[in-house]
Amino acid sequence: MEKTFTVTKETGIHARPATVLIQEASKFNCDINIEYKNKKANLKSIMGVMSLGIPKGAQIKIIANGTDEKEALQAIEEVFNKESLGEPS
Repeated sequence: MEKTFTVTKETGIHARPATVLIQEASKFNCDINIEYKNKKANLKSIMGVMSLGIPKGAQIKIIANGTDEKEALQAIEEVFNKESLGEPS
């Protein structure tokens, strides 16, 4: 399963919001990746997420694969809403 978001936070996905996303993603057993400009990173890895350098206005894709993928995508979407990171595209 996958979901696309447009980043609306002024600062993009920097250290603090990345940490919140990683903490949420780490609660699930499925593999969760974040994709930006055809580069993928494990959403459970701070170094991977930070290496993408995601700015405001970026279109990103969250890809979940595994037994709890649906729940994981819902939880990540809630983080996007709660933290005002972005909105589904």
